[in-house]
Amino acid sequence: MPSEAPTVLTTHGTVRGTAVGGVHAFKGIPYAAPIAGPARFEAPGEPERWDGTRDATRFSPGVPQPAFVGAPTPLWAPGDGDDCLSVNVWTPDPGAGGLPVLVWLYGGAFIIGSSSQPDYDGAVLAAGGAVVVTLNYRVGLEGFGALPGRPANRWLRDQLAALRWVQDNIAAFGGDPGNVTVFGQSAGATSVVTLVAAEAGRGLFRRAIGQSVAGTVKTEAEALAVTGRIAAALGVPATAEGFAAVPAEAIHAVQGRPGEITPYGPVLDGELVLGLPWHHLRAEVDLVVGFTRDEFRLFAMLEGLTTADPAATAAGLGLPPSALAEYRAAHPGISDLDLHNLVLSDRIFRMPSLWCARHHPGRAFCYEFTWPSPAFGGALGACHGIEVGLTFGNLDGGMTDLLLGSPTPAEAVVLSKEIRRAWLAFATDGDPGWPEFGSAEGGVVGSAEGGVAGSAEGGVAGSAEGGVVGSGEGGLVRRWDVPIDVVADPEAVSRRIWEPFLG
Repeated sequence: MPSEAPTVLTTHGTVRGTAVGGVHAFKGIPYAAPIAGPARFEAPGEPERWDGTRDATRFSPGVPQPAFVGAPTPLWAPGDGDDCLSVNVWTPDPGAGGLPVLVWLYGGAFIIGSSSQPDYDGAVLAAGGAVVVTLNYRVGLEGFGALPGRPANRWLRDQLAALRWVQDNIAAFGGDPGNVTVFGQSAGATSVVTLVAAEAGRGLFRRAIGQSVAGTVKTEAEALAVTGRIAAALGVPATAEGFAAVPAEAIHAVQGRPGEITPYGPVLDGELVLGLPWHHLRAEVDLVVGFTRDEFRLFAMLEGLTTADPAATAAGLGLPPSALAEYRAAHPGISDLDLHNLVLSDRIFRMPSLWCARHHPGRAFCYEFTWPSPAFGGALGACHGIEVGLTFGNLDGGMTDLLLGSPTPAEAVVLSKEIRRAWLAFATDGDPGWPEFGSAEGGVVGSAEGGVAGSAEGGVAGSAEGGVVGSGEGGLVRRWDVPIDVVADPEAVSRRIWEPFLG
């Protein structure tokens, strides 16, 4: 039942939220100025202070973006306000002190995303004993487009501004500004490791969790070419002034190309983004990073693919014919479509995530999510994004209904509980509950104590059979499945194939 509405004094004024079920929520708090007019393509500005008490019971408008088929309500619509750079906070006790803080960065191929998506509601996760923060950052051309005379990587500058807001304000919500963990999935995971690699992120967070890192960066020339293509389609100059003359929805209509997941990515600017993130990770940040087994199946289904030419796929990615032969030898009888999906899963998400674990100079933990969704007759497998609802404990609504099916499988409930337990433990003291990736060099023998204890609620039992003898080459990896276990170098073949190209 709702209780008395809580208030908190922030550095810009007092906010009033809501309290339900022992969790206090504050939504739509500005961490930066509105992006009206020229500010649309500038670095985030300081928000204005307000007098009195600001209502913080509703999400702010979303950032400009195209329609998203999976959203029950639009994430943005023409005419929505420009005061969209906001944070939302869920806390079990605003009067507490020293609670770990988790700051979420959404995915969406650098084109879509909003903290208002129901999958990202922080109430269940916060009830486990942490302060949970979600935020909006600019996507599409506003966030990622290269524009002459305008700061590059405005999306990253937004995230840094939000993290500075957390440093200045989170203690008032019961959180510890010295114990902040950034976490995110897909484009959000790419954001996470980019922040870990950026000198500008130093001191703003202590730990990081990247769920399906996309291994891509754009040179300035590549990013400017995208800008030029969009401008040509609109018939405007490829400048901030030129794009300001057309509605945002007109840009959204022409920014993508058929068969292209996204035209955007982090831009090498010599300041915030210096290269592929796994070559620049800062040792003082503890890292959990991982991927799903069948990352690309979701995209193939959305494209309506029923067949594919894996040889052409591999060649397009620069792999020699011998690599395809290695894939087939390791996966006897694999179909052409499944091989196409596997190659793209490796290149786009799985190997970049693994490389972040392998190259991190500090403490790193790795996982692979292999539990297959029963939705669509099992066609999705352990697809991209399947673990997001489980991470937050939101098992119905939003994309979760699509990816898990309905009713919610009992195994998904169990996995959600264990993932949340691991993420909260990592955010608290840096130990997610399984061995460090690099500890494989010494070998690890599993035992019942190392398993996940079973219970009447459907827990997963550990056993000696789940034990692992380490391998120095590939590292130890938590496998999220039923049962949950730890394995050594589970994707050794893919690792060896891609090492000359991504390592």
